[in-house]
Amino acid sequence: MPVRMNSTQAWVEYLSQVELPVLANTLRRINELTESNNSTVNQLAEVILNDAQLTSQVLRLSNTVFYNQTRTQVGTVSRAITLIGFDAVKSMTISSLIVDTLLARSKRTHLLKCLARALHAAVQARCLLPRRNEHALEEVFIGALLMNIGELAFWSCDTDQASELEKKLREDTPPVEAQKKILKSTFTEITRGLVEAWSLGPFMKDVVAAGRPNSKAANLVRQSVEMARLAESGWRGTDMDQMMESLAKELDETPAAIRDQVRVNAGEASKIALSLGIPQVRALLPDAGPVSADEVSEPAVEAGQEDPELQLQILRDLAECLTEKPDINQVCQLVMEGVQRAIGMERVALLMGDRSGTKLIPRKVVGPETDHWREEFIIERDRNTGLNRLLPQGACEIYKPPAKGGAVGFDPWLGRKPALVGPLMAKGRLVGLFYADNAGAGQGPTSSQLTAFSHFVRHAQLCLTLLAVS
Repeated sequence: MPVRMNSTQAWVEYLSQVELPVLANTLRRINELTESNNSTVNQLAEVILNDAQLTSQVLRLSNTVFYNQTRTQVGTVSRAITLIGFDAVKSMTISSLIVDTLLARSKRTHLLKCLARALHAAVQARCLLPRRNEHALEEVFIGALLMNIGELAFWSCDTDQASELEKKLREDTPPVEAQKKILKSTFTEITRGLVEAWSLGPFMKDVVAAGRPNSKAANLVRQSVEMARLAESGWRGTDMDQMMESLAKELDETPAAIRDQVRVNAGEASKIALSLGIPQVRALLPDAGPVSADEVSEPAVEAGQEDPELQLQILRDLAECLTEKPDINQVCQLVMEGVQRAIGMERVALLMGDRSGTKLIPRKVVGPETDHWREEFIIERDRNTGLNRLLPQGACEIYKPPAKGGAVGFDPWLGRKPALVGPLMAKGRLVGLFYADNAGAGQGPTSSQLTAFSHFVRHAQLCLTLLAVS
């Protein structure tokens, strides 16, 4: 007999631990990042680059006028964070994660409607916020997007109680009454529980708390979510007119000016839905017309394929970084992104010497099944271990595993599969190593991939050299 949840806490635990643990953990991790140092920017880039679909969506969003008003073409996650800002890319990442995770699980009409409302509200809050700065803009965007995360999470799950609630709502039972009867809780209470359990931060707590919010920004989020709900029935009506007057008073504008602005904002929400790859949600937004063929995004290049055009773009970005004040963190992040996305290698690592100088330890890793590399992918220079075979002989090369052995206990492919390896040198001594492989895929790196890999590593070497003489 299927398990039934009969309390708010039961729903929070079920959604967090059974149905959506990966989403919960990723949102928690992203929210814990701060923009105070370079390592945090790199950590955000790594979160994004570990998912090819997420990378593609973040880059599409990075090139929309909504986020990138300079219209400077952005081709890499690393440069997007640098040029557009940490908070903006964080907001894109959360949007994409929510959309991809939930829609992959369910196509329920209620879920699609909730996603459309959340996205519409998020765009409205961001566009209406006065006295803008980047952090505040993205805070209200995420606040509106996640204000009803309990409802979104619930409808993404294929449970008997979801089907029962759908039936109750078709019978025109008032929503809150139906929720209490079937769920023994409400979406609002579940949302508050998830905000706490997923560590979504003090602003989200203020947005979803009972009573009046503590800040004007949190109040704007609530108004934007309510306006998005009302807009589903059209832009005219007593309730909508009252909402326009309330917003006008709050924002020191006329109701007519606010009404014009929110109609424009709804159009922006429609464009964002397309950038997120969800035309089916776009159709549920107010004033959204049909999707034309030229509006549908081109599919991303498949993993494992070389992309010469992207290689050139990232090499140009690297050259630009080196003409400015060289930043080894930024350059190495671009190199890793180039190796993964433009050359087509699945897993990439940068190892650097530790303080003792006797070991190479991971500083950056991206790709599937690499989390354990941070603790275990360690090369001891002076010990004859299997991993020592990965050390290049003075130039970038294709590592060829021995006929027998070569494997390490913590990874089924490391040491057993052909890989690209490239050295970083300082004063004639090996101080770092770039490593890239295709995990369990059958084919090893090609000669053209080695050539492109060498170009990328050369830029990191040049950066080290410039820093040494500056």
